[in-house]
Amino acid sequence: MKGVLLSGGTGSRLRPITHTGPKQLVPVANKPVLEYAVEDLRDAGITEIGIVLGNKGRVEIQDLLGDGSSYGVEITYIIQGNPLGIAHATGCAQDFVGDDDFVVYLGDNILKDGVVELVESFKNGKYGAGIALQKVENPEQFGIADIDSQGNVTALIEKPDEPPTNLALIGMYVFSPEVFDVIERLKPSWRGELEITDAIQALLEGGYAIDSHTVTGWWKDTGKPKDILEANRLVLEERELVTSGIVEAGAETQGCIELAESSTIKEGAVVRGPVSVAENTTIKNGTYVGPYTSIGPNTTLQEIHIENSVVIGDSQITTSGRIVDSLLGQNVTVEGAAKLLPEGQRLVVGENSQLWL
Repeated sequence: MKGVLLSGGTGSRLRPITHTGPKQLVPVANKPVLEYAVEDLRDAGITEIGIVLGNKGRVEIQDLLGDGSSYGVEITYIIQGNPLGIAHATGCAQDFVGDDDFVVYLGDNILKDGVVELVESFKNGKYGAGIALQKVENPEQFGIADIDSQGNVTALIEKPDEPPTNLALIGMYVFSPEVFDVIERLKPSWRGELEITDAIQALLEGGYAIDSHTVTGWWKDTGKPKDILEANRLVLEERELVTSGIVEAGAETQGCIELAESSTIKEGAVVRGPVSVAENTTIKNGTYVGPYTSIGPNTTLQEIHIENSVVIGDSQITTSGRIVDSLLGQNVTVEGAAKLLPEGQRLVVGENSQLWL
């Protein structure tokens, strides 16, 4: 079995963060989202992985993953170009997949328990497709599966006005190679895309059984800033956090703290975990770093109170203010304005930014 990892989206819901890089490389607990997907496929025994790339972020993704050897996998890059839907991206992988069954994994998703159970369930039967499902509170915003009393998939509907169930497809699929014939016959939906739900529905109508696996652990689509923060919180709660860097005498630490070897918590700083601090970062005197915060590499914090936030890195934050529930992009500078005249907020704000002052 092979893996197909979709990484071609534009990341419009994460702007302005994604103006300068692909959404799949936004870090959660100081690790790019895409790495979680690669590791999930590897842990399910899938070592041949095709990465489907769009027009944006190709170089950055290839620089990160390389040939896959550092992850224990073999990576092939596949160019989709313009994002025309999940089914279109899947169809682009036909030459790579050949006659093998394969997993399709959306590259901006994080799943607590990976895809091992989904893959094993598919292998234990004779199916045209396998789908991962989870109960959601807003099913009209997802592709939805209708299930009969025996647990068999009877229909799939993309973003229905009146959902028959609350079981949403969450972006992990397993397919037999027969799906490629179906994709070639698909017509674009009202969104102008080739919908993966239409492809699975066509397999169902063609007589193929569809396996389903309901996920009970957490799952996050990291397409929006609030989702990044929630995923960061969930991962920090689960991951073993090791303090390798320097904690000076007079610094106050509490809870689980991941501190890179080249980073320092200085005297007079307070850090309360779970917290992740990447390499070459200094947390200086008067700083408070609260729970569920990840601080990226090459960053300096001084006098700031920050919690439940993600700082991507290469940043200088030296104000006496309070930052909560925030996602700060790369190369950000936040300074105090107490001595500047005239008084007032001084802002340089990019397109699609959100501020609460």
